[in-house]
Amino acid sequence: MTALLEHNADLSSLNTLGLPARAACLARPQTLDALEQVLAERDPNAPVHVIGEGSNLVIQGDLPGLTIALGIDGMAKVKQDEQSVWVAAGAGVHWDDLVAWTVEQGWQGLENLSLIPGTVGAAPYQNIGAYGVELAQVLEQVTVMDIATGTVSHFPAEQCEFAYRDSRFKGRDKGRYIITGIELRLNRQARCNISYGPLAQHFADKPAQAVTAAAVREQVIAIRQSKLPDPAVLANAGSFFKNPVVSAEKADALKAAFPQLVAYPQESGTKLAAGWLIEAAGWKGKRLGPVAMHSEQALVLVNHGGAIPEDVMALAAAVKRDVWQRFGVELEQEPVVLP
Repeated sequence: MTALLEHNADLSSLNTLGLPARAACLARPQTLDALEQVLAERDPNAPVHVIGEGSNLVIQGDLPGLTIALGIDGMAKVKQDEQSVWVAAGAGVHWDDLVAWTVEQGWQGLENLSLIPGTVGAAPYQNIGAYGVELAQVLEQVTVMDIATGTVSHFPAEQCEFAYRDSRFKGRDKGRYIITGIELRLNRQARCNISYGPLAQHFADKPAQAVTAAAVREQVIAIRQSKLPDPAVLANAGSFFKNPVVSAEKADALKAAFPQLVAYPQESGTKLAAGWLIEAAGWKGKRLGPVAMHSEQALVLVNHGGAIPEDVMALAAAVKRDVWQRFGVELEQEPVVLP
């Protein structure tokens, strides 16, 4: 067991914001059996923290207890019928590797989620989404291990309580389960969603047969690379705030006062573009010590080097304050905070 643990482990490379932190004990189990062993032999009174690649994470300090960076690998086709194919993947798989593999097979459903950083295990926790698609739309089930008992369970998608960047694993069951794998149901024929503005524009003058999963993936990657900084080049945790949802009446009032406001009607209320709000509040490219809101995408908080957690939280608080004062809209942070 001792060989599986790293003591006083450096976590600076396991969070893409590059914040300094250490884990009292770090385990990197590669199998379900290894994970079960790690959990069985831990101190039951000590906290357990689970991290993937740290791409949606703010580590506020050293992590006590046990930190788990799950490495369960593997991608496979489970079954198929005339219309669909079911695919399973381990929690430790790099998310975009899964997307690339499914697109290469000619299966459709994940292409809009191309180039999202992080692991497969983090995807349902956050209900990742981009360019008009959310994971919940293609997810069949989530496999989890109960931290307290080591019991493995399977939750069908309808029991995962998915919402905008949310799930039962992030909400009421936070800290109870470790996600060990997922199963997806994808299409064998192209039914691509190109409703997102820039995608619709790109494909507007192209024949229907040109709208393939591979073509959409290629365009999504181009859009992301043009707007979002690579964490390997400039430390960041992706979109730092959720797009707020307000009532239709509130959105109409804001639109009257700010005609350029970017807003999207939803079934319940109206979703506002947090990046637009942040930019309009004067924070795009603005720096506060070693951290800043990115000069190309105001929604992304970046670390220019040497930042500590207090720097990140101070900038986030300042942005939230100014957006509230200007628009009366409260921003909610997207990355998870540990401990």
